[in-house]
Amino acid sequence: MIKRKEQYNEATELTISKEIRVRFNETDPLGIVWHGYYITYFEDGREAFGRHHGISYLDVHEHGYTTPIVKSVCEHKLSLRYGDVARIETTIVKTPAAKMIFRYKIFDVNNEIACTGETVQVFVDKNGDLNLNCPPFYEEWKRKVGLADE
Repeated sequence: MIKRKEQYNEATELTISKEIRVRFNETDPLGIVWHGYYITYFEDGREAFGRHHGISYLDVHEHGYTTPIVKSVCEHKLSLRYGDVARIETTIVKTPAAKMIFRYKIFDVNNEIACTGETVQVFVDKNGDLNLNCPPFYEEWKRKVGLADE
């Protein structure tokens, strides 16, 4: 289930929330989520964000681009456990640069922050070349959602 918190005003961010359930295979022998899965949860949040806001990986691909991650940061605060239903908030941050910056907050069953993080993605065209300017489709998307520089 996707819970939405949209900010289509002069805000510099756009956010979406998504619930995730911790699966058995994501935990260690003590039933605690292995640290590497938090990056996967970030991706779950990005995919939900993209589908909802019309900037999914498939949308980007249709315009002839991919968006590889060039930086990821993950800070662990509390442990998630097998069976927990956690909530991930995924926020895209306004930037004039030709990149997408996402910030994440993962909340545990008590609504306490279990993990925070950030990823940075750049635009690479179908020839494998890095774009130093925002692609036109992305500029249009930013205008539509209120993230464009005026």
